[in-house]
Amino acid sequence: MNVQPWVIHPRHRYIPRPHTHREQRSASAPRALTTQQPLTTQQRHIGGAHLGSHDTRDSRTRDPDMQGQSASGSSAEQRSRRPESSGGLWDSVKKAAFVIGSGLFLMAAFRNSITWHLQKFWGASGDFWQKQWTNVYHLFGGNEWALFFVGTMVVPTLAFWLFNALFIVADLTGKPTFITRYRIQMDKNNPVDPVKLRQAVKKVLANQVFLSMPMVVVAYKVMRWHGNPCSLELPTFHWVLLELAISGLLEEIFFYYSHRLFHHPAIYKHVHKIHHEWTAPVGVVSLYAHPLEHVLSNMMPAVIGPLLLGSHLATTSLWFTIALLVTTVSHCGYHLPLLPSPEFHDFHHLKFNQCYGVLGVLDRLHGTDSVFRQTKSYDRHTLLLSLTPLNESIPDKPRKED
Repeated sequence: MNVQPWVIHPRHRYIPRPHTHREQRSASAPRALTTQQPLTTQQRHIGGAHLGSHDTRDSRTRDPDMQGQSASGSSAEQRSRRPESSGGLWDSVKKAAFVIGSGLFLMAAFRNSITWHLQKFWGASGDFWQKQWTNVYHLFGGNEWALFFVGTMVVPTLAFWLFNALFIVADLTGKPTFITRYRIQMDKNNPVDPVKLRQAVKKVLANQVFLSMPMVVVAYKVMRWHGNPCSLELPTFHWVLLELAISGLLEEIFFYYSHRLFHHPAIYKHVHKIHHEWTAPVGVVSLYAHPLEHVLSNMMPAVIGPLLLGSHLATTSLWFTIALLVTTVSHCGYHLPLLPSPEFHDFHHLKFNQCYGVLGVLDRLHGTDSVFRQTKSYDRHTLLLSLTPLNESIPDKPRKED
């Protein structure tokens, strides 16, 4: 016997709604073959107000100019999921601690190993790194400003462009395949538009020359005011590790909130929309931004740590280089083995209103990764330890045919 579903009449009388021909046909089908899942309580029509769930597929093609409205419109959904955020936040904190701790541990092991081998090979006596720093210092004739500029501007910038050169070749030519087979958005940038890429390169160079360089000058003045960043004595390696960890946490805080600020509807279309011209980012796009955003959201979160800590030039140079390489990986569009996962920020470029941070701790706290955690991208957001691309080992669900 067919049971008629009940609906609410405008005059509050319950009347049955007759089945359509299609509904009767589907109702007669065996239960085991039914693919439609039963509706939840929140998805029912109550008093004419539909409380349906958010359709993540629609948000993939959403106009970025409407993101401010969609972000506020989805706040109720995020609040409804807030009860699970306490445990999820702790998981995110543990993951961030594991990532930072593992990186520092590997760096310490690498440092000890390479120091031992270099000392054995060159026959250096005493502290190898201290001796090399002293040689570099005397090479510049005690010109601390020139030394600071080379360490904080020239060295990180060269590392940035050398690393990106490999990705630019892969993006333009589709080769080598041992890189391109790990592309995250397989239908994008295959190959990349050379005109669009050339525009991005010009913008990045302009930001580095006309904005990053002056900020380095200001940073030197500030650090000289309350310390000596080019001291002849190097800090201990354990202190360097501690400062790197603190700088990473400070970057997460300042980048998250400045990034969310630039997503405000009143600011986004004038400033941050430039960066989001790339819904499928490439490595060099990490610094492709409006000048205001480059200063406040790209540079300041990275600079604030060394400024507050009064870091030595060696630590600052190492931190700036790491920061530029990490943001390149986050934007490169390839989930390569043994490199940090770029799935988190790649998803941000795809969806616009998810995954604002670097480590993900504040996203979990504020619920701005709720959609991301329901996708296959979240399942792939891990360190790849095999040669099999995660798009193959964790494939997307096939789309249902209408």
